[in-house]
Amino acid sequence: MKTIVFYKYQGNGNDFIVIDNRQQQVNGLSSDIIRSLCHRQFGIGADGLILMHASGEYDFIMQYFNSDGRESTMCGNGGRCIVRFAQHLALITDRARFLAVDGPHEAIIRKDGLIMLKMKDVAVVTLKGEDFVLDTGSPHYVRFAEHVHMLHVPDESRKIRNAEEFVKEGINVNFVEMQEGKLFVRTYERGVEDETLSCGTGVVAAALVSSIKSGSEAGRQNVAVETPGGYFEVSFLKKQDGGFSDIWLIGDARLVFKGEVEIPSSNPYPLKITT
Repeated sequence: MKTIVFYKYQGNGNDFIVIDNRQQQVNGLSSDIIRSLCHRQFGIGADGLILMHASGEYDFIMQYFNSDGRESTMCGNGGRCIVRFAQHLALITDRARFLAVDGPHEAIIRKDGLIMLKMKDVAVVTLKGEDFVLDTGSPHYVRFAEHVHMLHVPDESRKIRNAEEFVKEGINVNFVEMQEGKLFVRTYERGVEDETLSCGTGVVAAALVSSIKSGSEAGRQNVAVETPGGYFEVSFLKKQDGGFSDIWLIGDARLVFKGEVEIPSSNPYPLKITT
């Protein structure tokens, strides 16, 4: 039996278990244990789990696991949450440099409390009929539709996520609609295998695609985005060659609670959790 200290954070409704692993106290968490920790009935409950590792070159290293227990690609909301966590630990003040699976990231905590997270450049956006596929740190499928608030997103998304082209590696699916000058986005996340209240890399993907669909000229652009979990801003530079650089995801991230959980050495259920 091992007792682990954890923190629960949420970024625009996308929630995560965050663990300080700079002293390597939780190395070797199995997929079964991660699934049990993220389970909303038998565990703490979360869309994913984040480990913070020590780094000599950066402020920290971010390692992200989906709620299915498997290590995953970059998570924009999780990235902002771990930056807030680093501030809580006094590792940083208002700026951070950290390493994630898709490379280095920068972050700025603004005076209004919102966190600006710099994302990877996007050079290629692929057209799939009237839809789009791109990688913003994680792979995304973007479809513009009407009455997005009325869609049954899990059912519609699984038709795409489980299509022959994507079924092996999976893909995140976003339904997007322009509403009163801002985008409204709902996202189905692979690994969670359900709709989440928001997805940071999905919000970025939707914003970039909206720039392509609108036919806007090259230059600095700012796109407002609403999700079921809250509001974002995406700022980016649209290049003459059709790519995108200097991409910033801007949104909130907050501590929900801190607690301890006892991990059994064999059967992961039930977990003993104290907060």
